[in-house]
Amino acid sequence: MSSLQTLLAPSLSISFSSSNSKPCYSPLESLETCSSMAQLKQNHAHLTKLGLSSDNDAMGRLIKFCALFNDGDLGYALHLFDTLPHPDAFIYNILIRGYLLRRQAADCIVLYLRMLQDSVLPNKFTFPCLIRACSVDGAVEKGAQIHAHVFKFGFANDGFCLNNLIHMYVDFKALENARKVFNKMPRRDVASWTTLISGYAQLGLVDAAFEVFERMPERNSVSWNAMIAAYVQSNRFHEAFALFNRMRAENLALDKFVAASMLSACTGLGALEQGEWIHKYIRNKGIELDPKLATTIIDMYCKCGCLEKAYETFKGLTYKSISSWNCMIGGFAMHGKGEAAISIFKDMEKQGIVPDNITFVNILSACSHSGLVEEGRYYFQYMTRVHRIEPMMEHYGCMVDLLGRAGLLDEAKKLIDQMPMTPDVGVLGALFGACRIHGNFELGEQVGKRVIELEPNNSGRYVLLANLYVKAGRYEDMANVRRMMNERGVKKVPGFSVIELEGEVNEFIAGGRDHPESKEIYAKLDEMLDRIRAIGYVPCSAEGVVEELDEEEEKENPLNYHSEKLAIAFGLLKTKAGDTFRITKNLRVCRDCHHASKLISKVFDREIVVRDRNRFHHFKDGECSCKDYW
Repeated sequence: MSSLQTLLAPSLSISFSSSNSKPCYSPLESLETCSSMAQLKQNHAHLTKLGLSSDNDAMGRLIKFCALFNDGDLGYALHLFDTLPHPDAFIYNILIRGYLLRRQAADCIVLYLRMLQDSVLPNKFTFPCLIRACSVDGAVEKGAQIHAHVFKFGFANDGFCLNNLIHMYVDFKALENARKVFNKMPRRDVASWTTLISGYAQLGLVDAAFEVFERMPERNSVSWNAMIAAYVQSNRFHEAFALFNRMRAENLALDKFVAASMLSACTGLGALEQGEWIHKYIRNKGIELDPKLATTIIDMYCKCGCLEKAYETFKGLTYKSISSWNCMIGGFAMHGKGEAAISIFKDMEKQGIVPDNITFVNILSACSHSGLVEEGRYYFQYMTRVHRIEPMMEHYGCMVDLLGRAGLLDEAKKLIDQMPMTPDVGVLGALFGACRIHGNFELGEQVGKRVIELEPNNSGRYVLLANLYVKAGRYEDMANVRRMMNERGVKKVPGFSVIELEGEVNEFIAGGRDHPESKEIYAKLDEMLDRIRAIGYVPCSAEGVVEELDEEEEKENPLNYHSEKLAIAFGLLKTKAGDTFRITKNLRVCRDCHHASKLISKVFDREIVVRDRNRFHHFKDGECSCKDYW
């Protein structure tokens, strides 16, 4: 029997006092149920009376509670540690973990150095925390030294240590070193492979990540999700869907992480039917609907053009996190329902949820998309006056956009001049767009040139300036902008539109004929244009041509063959009168397509929901939900 066991032997058994008949436990047993520092200090006093204040086992339990539990006190743990004459590796490891939990990474390394100075040998539980501490602190040089110590102390084959080293080098973006550790591992588990996949994905090397994924001898839901998430984060949504279908074919269960990644893919493509299937699967399988997953579902419905289901999901949540409220407010904003967004915000405050800076970005955006100038001014002041939130660049951008859209260019310019920070390209871009809309050529030219200086590789900035010159009849200046783009090698982002029908996602580019039903689609397109011409449709000016198409496409009657017109023609082929179909476009809808879509919705009795780069347009009965305020 050890000295500790000998001293405590009489008190290890349970006894009952005659006064209350409640069991009395030993101090060590009491520590197992300890829930507060006050209770722990009582146990500490008892252990001291028993002469155990220098015993590593007894003191180690006290230190563990203080260092690792939420109700603990790391300072008290360090005080206990300093009283021990010969602390062992177990106690050092606990304190290193305690520092790591509090993200005091540098202190982890300092304590490790003291451990070595005290001639206490580290064990396999020491190094994972030290490696993670280097990752947290971005301590590249110290990380390399800890790596050397892993080998020096004989843990070169310990999988847990090696996996943490791979993770550390991934965090350092040192993939070559991560790959070296991986290649030299005697045994690789799923975590080893998955960490490497995530590392490649973080650097945008998605194809390299997929090569690693394909070589995996076995996969779990974490590795599948890592690869699916890599495709989603790179906006390669079609490949994410293909991999997801492979996963389902192998009968792997869908967990909340894969569900969240695939819902993001559905959001990216506007694939509502797929998103609804995943949401139904989550409900049927009882997958935990944590705040992040709930928000992802709401976001999917909002950005797939189904605001009603987004709000239905939101209302059904038993707990609404700040992210859920923000997402719902943002959803109403992008659909141009400013009054509804403000109403939700008021409900949020009534329920005691404190708004954050994102909340006010969404509120101001809602005001901007709905032309609620007075409300926007009010909430811009309200966020500082009531909630002490100082406006950030995004808030100024929303206000400039709001004032600019309303034609209040002088007020928008004055607000920019009063900003406490230098306006970024987003703020100036909002003013630039407003100048183009309202024909302020002098200010527009000035701001447009500045925006191009700030973002010389953004083709959209050149296009807007070219459009401004076209509107002013300054065609030579427009040609100079085009020439500047060519000289700088700036390529225009190609426009495409996506429509999901019958569970299939179909993508169209302007003038494209790759779709297997292209013959029928173009026939429907001709019929569609003939019928809206009969009720007064006249193609808009060449402004839309400059905005949407590159020079090669312009040679082929571009307005008729814009990608959203092809998607609409396909939608008409596959639906009947009274139906709704949804289209997602990567660029802003041009004036001609907006005008045509209103007429098509009336002539063909469809509701057409179009999500462009900025907002949603609901076309129905010859009208658009934006009320032409876009």
